[in-house]
Amino acid sequence: MRLVWWVLRQFIYLLGVVVLFVIFTNIWIVTSTHDQVIDHYDSLTIRPVALVLGTSHLLTSGKPNPFFDSRMESAALLYQQGKAPHIIVSGDNRTRYYNEPMEMKRSLIRLGVPTSAITLDYAGLRTLDSVVRSKEIFGQSEIIIVTQAFHSYRALFISKYYGIDAIAYIGEQGNEVTTEPMALRWREYLARTKAVLDLYVLKTAPRHLGEKEPIEL
Repeated sequence: MRLVWWVLRQFIYLLGVVVLFVIFTNIWIVTSTHDQVIDHYDSLTIRPVALVLGTSHLLTSGKPNPFFDSRMESAALLYQQGKAPHIIVSGDNRTRYYNEPMEMKRSLIRLGVPTSAITLDYAGLRTLDSVVRSKEIFGQSEIIIVTQAFHSYRALFISKYYGIDAIAYIGEQGNEVTTEPMALRWREYLARTKAVLDLYVLKTAPRHLGEKEPIEL
C-alpha cells in the first residue's frame, strides 16, 4: 500500500511540474511577442514578403474554414495596400488530394492577387518548417506573418529564435475570427510548449529543406 501511495505522490509531483512548465512556456511566448501582433494594416511597416501559414480551406464538417478565409483576405489586403509586394503560401501537401498551398493560391487569385506575386511552399508541414524555410530556402529575413492571433505568438517566437525580423498581421476582424474552440485552444497551449522544447532542447530542424529558391523582387 505504501508503494502505491509513493507512486501516486510521484505522479502528482511530476504532473505539477509539467503543468507549471506549460504555463511558463505559454507566458514566455506570449509576453515576448505580443507587441509584434498587429490588427490594422495602417500600423504595419512595409516588408518584402508576407508569409501565409497554411490551414485547410474546409472544416471536418465540410463547411468553409473561417480561419482559412480570414488569412486569405488579410494576405490579399496586404498586397493591395502595398504592405507586402510578394506572398509565400506555406502549407501541407501530404497527398494529391490535400494541397494547402494550391488552395491558398487559388483563393488569393480570386481575391485579385496576380500569380506572379505568389510563391508556393509545399513543405510547410509545421509552423517551424514554414518560418525557417522562408529564410533558408526563399531568402527572406523580414516578413509579415499572416495567421490568427492565437497562432501568431508561436510563429513570432520561432522567427525571433532564427533571427528573422517578423511581425504578424491578424486582420481587423481578428478578434472575431480567432474565437477558437476550446480543443483548439488547448492544442495551441501544448504546441507552444513543444515549440520551446523543439528550439532549446531537441534542436528540431525542418523536415525538408533542399535547394535555395530566392525570391527576386
